[in-house]
Amino acid sequence: MSLVTHIAVRSDTEPYRRGSAGYTRITLALFLAGVAAFVSMYSVQALLPALADDYGVGPAGAALTLSVTTGILALVIVPASALSERFGRTRVMVVSAVASCTIGLLLPLSPTLEILIAGRALQGATLAGIPAVAMAYLAEEVDGGDLGAAMGRYVAGTTIGGLLGRMIPTTLLDVTTWRWAMQAGAVAALLAAVVMMRVMPASRRFRPQSVGLRVVAGNIAEHLRDRRLRILFALAFILMGGFVSAYNYLGFRLLGEPFRLAPAVVALVFLIYLAGTVTSSVAGVLADRLGRRWVLPAAITCSAVGIAATLVDSVPWVLTGMVLFTAGFFAAHSVASGWVGSVATRHRAEASALYLFAYYLGSSLVGAGVGVAYAAWGWPGAVGCIGALLAVGLALAARLTVLSRLR
Repeated sequence: MSLVTHIAVRSDTEPYRRGSAGYTRITLALFLAGVAAFVSMYSVQALLPALADDYGVGPAGAALTLSVTTGILALVIVPASALSERFGRTRVMVVSAVASCTIGLLLPLSPTLEILIAGRALQGATLAGIPAVAMAYLAEEVDGGDLGAAMGRYVAGTTIGGLLGRMIPTTLLDVTTWRWAMQAGAVAALLAAVVMMRVMPASRRFRPQSVGLRVVAGNIAEHLRDRRLRILFALAFILMGGFVSAYNYLGFRLLGEPFRLAPAVVALVFLIYLAGTVTSSVAGVLADRLGRRWVLPAAITCSAVGIAATLVDSVPWVLTGMVLFTAGFFAAHSVASGWVGSVATRHRAEASALYLFAYYLGSSLVGAGVGVAYAAWGWPGAVGCIGALLAVGLALAARLTVLSRLR
């Protein structure tokens, strides 16, 4: 091989740096991947009161349409990451996007709640390929010094997806049924997925690996032996569980006493997600500059203050509290997910999958569990559960800081 050829090959495999065309394309593609996945995942959350009325079930029963999706996604996310080790990151993401969007277009045709729940479970399984691979894909292709900012853009995409997934269906409820409202969300997810597939760069630094059960189990065991990763996985469970719980039951609270807000007004509450769009990107940059150990506990504290403020029976207080809560959550998630890619220097797909397994398992289990507390004690019961989780999260963040200093 000539010297010129050798240099060209090395240059072609260098990681993307911030400001390069490749960095712009990959972060745009992952932003759109986050939009497509989260519109699909959360298009039912804003429709939970309508589903409860239509099918004659309580809040916890309606919430199963969301909990089953995230629960199945959590179970499939590790196998999906293993498949990406063999068949490639981009291929798995494309297949996942096509399959989940196709199912999403069919879900509004469900004649019964049971069929809707089964369809949502299948959609959760097909969705797993996007979040399972996205973090590993970025960690491989983006320079470590710019990884926090890149991960922040991906998380920002999830906030926009979460916002659209809630805003589009709820806004349409005033003029149509929940079925057409859900269909509109499915179309939005499909559009984001199509553009994602067109702009996403091919993997340049990926190398196929064996995906035998023994190999995957060994990789997982290696990550679980790292105390820092175990804490990050626990934080994922706690943070996402509390976040989804708050938004699951916020709509029920605002529609009921003492607020009695109209559905269209409640839909506007989801604009609060824009706070997370900003803080997820900003937190990634701050983590690169100031250090993750400072940004993470500050973000969790912001969430705790915010959820406490929602206890006041005043719309301004509730909205302000949810802004702080949402901003803190997405900042913390952006930092924690980027931290996983930094700590796990080998077998990153499995490390990312374990983080997301805990993340979505928290969404499913805590989201359903807090529903029981809400049924028994109303909004104060839900806030009490979420506040306790955040207190544990702060303790874990402090422990993570200590462990990081020792290395």
